[in-house]
Amino acid sequence: MNGLFWALTALAVAGAAFGLWQWFRRRRTLRQLNIMLDRAIAGGFTEERFDETEMSALEGKLARFLRGSAHAQKTVEREQAAVKTLIADISHQTRTPISNLLLYGSLLMESDLPPQQQEQARAIMVQGEKLSFLIQTMVKASRLETGIVVPSPSCHSVGTLLEEAAEQEAQAAREKEIALQVIPFDGTAAYDPRWTGEALGNVVNNAVKYTPAGGTVTICAQMLDGFCRIDVTDSGPGIPEKEQGEIFNRFYRSARTRTAEGLGLGLYLAREILTLQGGYIKVSSVPGDGSTFSLYLPRELNRM
Repeated sequence: MNGLFWALTALAVAGAAFGLWQWFRRRRTLRQLNIMLDRAIAGGFTEERFDETEMSALEGKLARFLRGSAHAQKTVEREQAAVKTLIADISHQTRTPISNLLLYGSLLMESDLPPQQQEQARAIMVQGEKLSFLIQTMVKASRLETGIVVPSPSCHSVGTLLEEAAEQEAQAAREKEIALQVIPFDGTAAYDPRWTGEALGNVVNNAVKYTPAGGTVTICAQMLDGFCRIDVTDSGPGIPEKEQGEIFNRFYRSARTRTAEGLGLGLYLAREILTLQGGYIKVSSVPGDGSTFSLYLPRELNRM
């Protein structure tokens, strides 16, 4: 019995020792990996061991991965720099020609021209304004995408945001005899006034544009747990379910609405602007029964 006891005791001690050794080994491995990753983050990782152990092999693979990641990051940075330069060049090089095009078109329209030439001059002005709007919108989208411009949210009145968006589209609504109404709202949210005003303005512009004459567009807001939700509801034709996931893509235009003025960038820009501020946008719509676009703004600043 004593022999069996001591044998079991020795086995238990050996098992405990083996478990402890394995624990120390795993801890040492994790510590080495942690050191390697710290050096990688700091940009100073180099392979230090060249033997046949698994750790050496892992170090080699990690080194190759980190070198590839660093190369990819540098490639991305070069591409972003090239895009920034391209955006600046486009903005600079097109400003003067477009301004001249609009100036001379305006002078032609003010001249004593025959009716046919007046129409031609008006066509020049319309197309020049479209080109100017397209360039400006594409530059805005590219600046947001590449981080040249970043919205800076702070706490502001939401009611003011709603009223300003409605005021921008008031004339267009009157021309179509659309009832554009704002439900008074008292509350604040965290947003960049300029960029968020543009995002909401794009949504309201679309609502007025696609709502038939005599229809209604309503802008309202409500507080949720972590967000303030702004709803823009119209009595337009609605959006089929299969298109609802596409309308926020760049340059997307539904076949049903391609006869209307537009570039397919308004909702895309709205989504980008809200996402950069920690918010989001979604749509709820039934064909033939109008649409509601909901813009979600954080109620408080994200301090992270």
